[in-house]
Formats: sequence, structure tokens, C-alpha cells
Amino acid sequence: MWLSIDKNSDFSIHNLPFGIFSTPKTSKRVGVALGPWIIDMTKLADLGAFGGIDFDKNAFQKEFLNDFMAAGKTVRVGVRQVLQQIFEDPCSPFKGFASDFLVPQKDAILHIPVKVGDYTDFYSSEQHAFNVGAMFRDPQNALFPNWKHLPVAYHGRASSIFVSGTHFHRPKGQTCPDETQPPIFGPTKRLDIELEMATIIGAGNEIGDCISVDEAEEHVFGFLLFNDWSARDIQKWEYVPLGPFLAKNFFSSVSPWVVTMEALAPFRVPITAQIPAVLPYLKGQHLQNFDVTLEVYIQPAEDKGQAEFLLCRSNFKNMYWTVAQQIAHHTINGCNLNVGDMLASGTISGKEPDSFGSLLELTWGGKNPITLPNGLIRKFVEDYDTIIIRGFAQKGEIRVGFGEVKTTILPAK
Repeated sequence: MWLSIDKNSDFSIHNLPFGIFSTPKTSKRVGVALGPWIIDMTKLADLGAFGGIDFDKNAFQKEFLNDFMAAGKTVRVGVRQVLQQIFEDPCSPFKGFASDFLVPQKDAILHIPVKVGDYTDFYSSEQHAFNVGAMFRDPQNALFPNWKHLPVAYHGRASSIFVSGTHFHRPKGQTCPDETQPPIFGPTKRLDIELEMATIIGAGNEIGDCISVDEAEEHVFGFLLFNDWSARDIQKWEYVPLGPFLAKNFFSSVSPWVVTMEALAPFRVPITAQIPAVLPYLKGQHLQNFDVTLEVYIQPAEDKGQAEFLLCRSNFKNMYWTVAQQIAHHTINGCNLNVGDMLASGTISGKEPDSFGSLLELTWGGKNPITLPNGLIRKFVEDYDTIIIRGFAQKGEIRVGFGEVKTTILPAK
């Protein structure tokens, strides 16, 4: 390859994730991350790089990826192949024009990549569901009777999903610390993270039609890192009988680069056996998960961003219900998905305590505070703390990363 890319870069030639960027001199547009660079797809298209692929090149000039995603899998795969050919050919005719279409990432502003029409949040990690059930109900009956029969989910709030680097104020709401007394109003004292992945829908279905498990992945464009911020004390008071509302709708954070299905193909792994057997519409010929390492770090307010510490390390493969099963269940009643819809995985927790994907679990409801290496103590997220989620897949010399989603908590207004 004629560009020099660090072997540990998240954005290798094997990755080529899509996003939206701008610079002081250019408007929002589609870009592809490659090492420390962003490929300006509008400029590269103007040079004729994609002339052999039949689609509207104006999709690269849009402020969201939706139009490009709607062009379909064949176009997406074709564009990735052209990019790999260009940068792997030392005699590429485009090499001499590199300064025209390569933008240093440090000079760019990254924007939310997708116009999210609808957002569904699943609850698909068995260990997370077990931990929550054991904590608040009965360890002997931690899972609700339906949990192993269907991918539990609820409809979330799309308008409050923002890209990495966007900060938010601590939310306020009703809590009831003492249920023998009336509720009180004020800022949450139990602001929590939820380590998740988000599936981006690249092809929808008509109302009344179902998407089968074996067809489901054809409807996926790619994946993002996702932090489903949660106010646990607000959630505890409000969730009966319909589930969380103000406890979760105030803010969610996503990473800026969408990693495609093709980039993750080398990292497929078998799923854990699903017992009891699922209903026929949730059975598939090739159900798989993805081996993606996920890490959460904290930069404590007291250190003013000078130090960061690992809170947990989990993996996307720790999912009981697969992405394909989530999509099949979502549409089995005829619900129509649209291009740009986002399906979050739910908190991803492993079996070991240091792989739990939320502070609720890591501190066991605040009963076991975390002592950071610098001596600071955390039960939940404090004002001016910064939380960073990173993710990557690695097999030999092939590395595919997601970058990061980074958010700082501001005091309540």
C-alpha cells in the first residue's frame, strides 16, 4: 500500500468505515477513514474513481449516509473494492491526486453519520439481564420467563442521539429514595453508562412484510459504538409498568465511523447454544456473533483529563440474541424498518466481573465502589467525568477498529 498506515491503526485498509465530515473549507460530506486520513469521497468521485459503479454519486455530497446506504449492498461492496484497489496499487493513476482527496483527520470535524429515523434498544446480553435480575429480584429466578424465548426490546428516542465529542448536562427527574415518603425532584445521583453496539439498517422492508433470520444481515449496513446513558435512580422510580422513559431519553452517544458488515466478516464466531430451543422464526442456518473487543475508560474530573483508567473490557460476542434474530423479531409482526434505523444491542456484559458493561453491575448497585488506580472512588459518573468507549477486532495482522465515543458530563442546568 502506498500510504503509510500504522499497523495498530483502527482504520486499516481492511476496514474503510464510512462517516460524515467537514472542514473549515468544505461542507458536510461522506468520508472514509484510512489511517490518520479521511478520503473525501466527493473529490474522489469527481476524479472518476467510481465510474464503473451504477449509482448517484451525489450521495457523497449529502450530510448523512442515508442516501448512500439506500443505494444497496452491491454499491457498498463495489465502492470498498475500488478503494482497496486504489490504495494497494503502487501505480494507481489516483496516487498523483492524493492531496486533492485525502484530508488529515486532525483537520476535520466529524458529525453524526446517519439520520436516525427510529431507534430500538434491545436487551440481548444474558449476563447483563441475569445481573440486573439477581440484583433487584431473585438470583434463583433472575431472568423473566420470556427472556430466552424472544429478544426483549423497547422503542427509544432518536432525537437525542449525538456523535462522540458532544457533551450533555446531568439530567433531572423524579426519584424516590424512600418509598414511604413522596418522590422528590432533582438531578440524578446515579448516572450510568451502558456499553453497547448499534446496528445501522441499510435496507428496509415494506409495512406488513417480515424479514427472515437468514435474510436479516442483507438489511444491515454496519455498526457503531453506542453508549446508552441511563439515570438509574430515575429509572427505578418510573419504570413500572411500561419501562424506562426519562431515565434514558435524555442522551445517547455514538461513534462517528460506521464499520461495514464486509469489514467484520473475518471476525464471525459461533453463538452460544440457545436453550431452550427458540421458535422457528428465530432459527437460522448460520447464526453468528462478532468477536469485537469493547473497552470503557474513565477520565475522572479530578484529573482534568490528564489520566484515563479502564473500567471494563467486554466483547460483542457476549450476545445471546444475534443481530439477525433481533431484526427477524422486530419485523415478525409486519413492522417496517427504514434506511438509517438504529438497533442498539443492550448492555454487553461478560461472565467475569471486570467485563460487566455498566457501573450498575461493576459496583453492584453502588454497594461496591470502584477504587481507581489514582485512589479516586466511583459508584456512578460524576460531573466533569469523561467516559470513552473503544472497540476493535483483531485477527493476526488484520485490525478493524471503531475509533471511540467520548463524552463529558456537565452539571445539571
